[in-house]
Amino acid sequence: MNKHVKYIFVTGGVSSSLGKGIISSSLAKLLQGRGFSVTIQKLDPYINIDPGTLNPYEHGECYVTEDGAETDLDLGHYERFSNTPTSQANNVTTGRIYQNVIEKERRGEYLGTTVQVVPHITDEIKRCIKILGETGKYDFVITEIGGTVGDIESFPFIETVRQMKWELENDCAVIHLTLVPYLKAAGELKTKPTQHSVKTMLEQGVQPDIIVCRTEHPLNDGIKRKIAQFCNVSHNNVIESIDAETIYDVPLLMKDEQLDIAVLRKTQTPVPEQLDLKNWENFIRRLKNPKQEITIGLVGKYVELKDAYKSIHESFVHGGSANETKVHVKSIHSERITKENVNEKLAGLDGILVAPGFGGRGIEGKIEAVRYVRENKIPFLGICLGMQCAAIEFTRNVLKLEEAHSTEIDPNTPYPVIDLMEDQKSVKDMGGSMRLGSYDCELKKDSLAYGLYGTNMIKERHRHRYEFNNEYRIRFEENGMSITGINPQKDLVEIIELKDHPWFIGVQFHPEYKSTVKQPHPLFVGFVKAAGEYHQRQK
Repeated sequence: MNKHVKYIFVTGGVSSSLGKGIISSSLAKLLQGRGFSVTIQKLDPYINIDPGTLNPYEHGECYVTEDGAETDLDLGHYERFSNTPTSQANNVTTGRIYQNVIEKERRGEYLGTTVQVVPHITDEIKRCIKILGETGKYDFVITEIGGTVGDIESFPFIETVRQMKWELENDCAVIHLTLVPYLKAAGELKTKPTQHSVKTMLEQGVQPDIIVCRTEHPLNDGIKRKIAQFCNVSHNNVIESIDAETIYDVPLLMKDEQLDIAVLRKTQTPVPEQLDLKNWENFIRRLKNPKQEITIGLVGKYVELKDAYKSIHESFVHGGSANETKVHVKSIHSERITKENVNEKLAGLDGILVAPGFGGRGIEGKIEAVRYVRENKIPFLGICLGMQCAAIEFTRNVLKLEEAHSTEIDPNTPYPVIDLMEDQKSVKDMGGSMRLGSYDCELKKDSLAYGLYGTNMIKERHRHRYEFNNEYRIRFEENGMSITGINPQKDLVEIIELKDHPWFIGVQFHPEYKSTVKQPHPLFVGFVKAAGEYHQRQK
């Protein structure tokens, strides 16, 4: 293997949703701060090929990489923390593993042998884990295993970890994230769930090297020593992960707990003296010491589940920090917005973002929200379907074509201002078949977008089937809606802007996928700035 790569596995026990992705991302940030190159991948135990066909209510948002992979939302955390783009190789599901093995079997690659979980499935998992390491780009590959140790679905992954730990010896380490619950009635922290979780791993042949304990209260030295003794790890390798005010505090908490040093020592890697986290610390300082506070409305149909718009929420954090502004996001369910109550629902907001999505549920509420911000000169950002709603609203209420719609919602509309992309018309399979990944967009030099990006050629990530109908371009331009961003290869409309408005922009792509702590997305930085200026004018 190139560069003598070290492989770090992060597993979870006791409960789901303990934050394996945040711990993995925080470790990556610390290792980067010490000068190492790091990538993170997620192994998901579900049988779907990818999250692209999963309901947001069940799985949160589907994150899209530069190369067009539909992936788990944890990859968004990986990119936001590490500022390193991920790819298809960074997210692998059980479904993809079995699909690859079955395809090999059908091609006769196993020469007639019986195909089994061990060694064939585990070998395929191993191959997928090592793809990133074999690129020669990375010193460390951190692999997060989805689910909870003891789940039936996770067995092949844990068995693969066992094999790799044996094969790689000191080039491999296992971090086990567990929960130390506080029993209020007894007034005590309890280590027994952690003990049982580690015991389950041991039954599967894996001894964790480092145990990270999620807790609501600080762990005293006695508790740490007890966990170390019962779980066969060094006392220094029991790491406290106390509940934090924000996920962006976690790298600094893990620095204090010396998680990175524990990993470097376990993998027999010399520990560089310097740890450079200046940019991160400056980001936290601005985040926690805002000069003003604003409220932006997020209009969507999945707003009751924050994870459905995870990247948007985090992009507001990045854009807020860049402006030294605290952004309060008010979630507004688009199904509950009507012509009669829109003034009441959207009153007092400093800006409104109309969210992406699919299908007709709640779309009339989104269109009403766009009308409200257009008429009242409130800063507006529309993303994907949000941009399409802006186009529909403009066609109906400014061009006076009242039956205008998207053919996704109304196939028989006489004014299809949004229509199915030409190369989507023959698509039968839903999974992985949209316009996905990074595409060029050329900006008009006198546009709001050009002023924000500072360049006339950008690349942004997409996830859609429907597009703006070019037959309406001239009428839009003549009536005050500028087409300011075009994909030069296919002449697709990417950005629309309202001329007679302080800040109104709709984008067909997903800017939230590219916003990171180090590089907040210019659209979110600009949107938060505009909302802050609107807030000041309303005083």
